[in-house]
Amino acid sequence: MQPEPAPTIEIVTLGPWETNCHIVSVPGSDECWIVDAGFDPAPLIDAVRRRGLRPTALLLTHAHLDHIGGVGEVLRAFPGTPIWLHAAETRWLNDPELNLSAAVGMPVTTPGPDRTLEGGEELTLAGTTWRVLHTPGHSPGGITLVHDASNTAIVGDTLFAGSVGRSDFPTSDPDALVRSIRDTLYALPDDTRVLPGHGPATTIGREKRSNPFVRA
Repeated sequence: MQPEPAPTIEIVTLGPWETNCHIVSVPGSDECWIVDAGFDPAPLIDAVRRRGLRPTALLLTHAHLDHIGGVGEVLRAFPGTPIWLHAAETRWLNDPELNLSAAVGMPVTTPGPDRTLEGGEELTLAGTTWRVLHTPGHSPGGITLVHDASNTAIVGDTLFAGSVGRSDFPTSDPDALVRSIRDTLYALPDDTRVLPGHGPATTIGREKRSNPFVRA
């Protein structure tokens, strides 16, 4: 059996909240995923075009404004790209109160979603297989994308290097956030590379040992 190819993940940091958006691709294929689309996404769009890639999905780790603020521009650049989002946040794309954009005077609405996820799915991209984990707490529909073959996890705003996602928003759940980290993310191998929605990359092992908010 042929081993899975290793994906290439390019991180483009966008907007006033410095949101890490990810271009996931596989060498030898022009297919890619865009994971999250923050405000002012021109650098993200340019990176996709420069590399001759073709987005087959725009996956959202969750639907807070800083992760969806550039969705409209991405769709104009790449018409027909389907939006995938957890079912718990289906209404958020068209509700500035729920996606928190109304609270900062920057109301955001976007099309979609075209596909809803629940957690537990396996998604494929150009010969690679990714597991969808439901990791709520920061928001009810937070997801993590895991590529087991390369020990890589794109975790959105659930876990950061030395920190965790905020859980004081009206739709947050602090207890669920701790469970998502301790029971779901910390169950991944220690050498799993963690790519968060803000800030630098880390590893599961490092966070289990030293994260001051959630210890293993």
